[in-house]
Amino acid sequence: MSVRTTIDIPDELHSKLRQRAAREKTSIRSLVIMAIEEQYRTKRRRVPVTGPMIKGTPGAGPLPLDTENPYDLIFG
Repeated sequence: MSVRTTIDIPDELHSKLRQRAAREKTSIRSLVIMAIEEQYRTKRRRVPVTGPMIKGTPGAGPLPLDTENPYDLIFG
């Protein structure tokens, strides 16, 4: 199912959309839908690991689980 929506697009942008659609042999509708989907797609940002995953004294070994919350060890 789809919903019909009317929007006002500035002439210059519409011209660019028309040219790109012709160049890519597609429709303006398709370009607009792809742009909206890309904008609202859930993006997971990858963050490089630069240090130990568990905070503690380097070389001290694992922290005792009876005194630490495992959730804090993993997500802290």
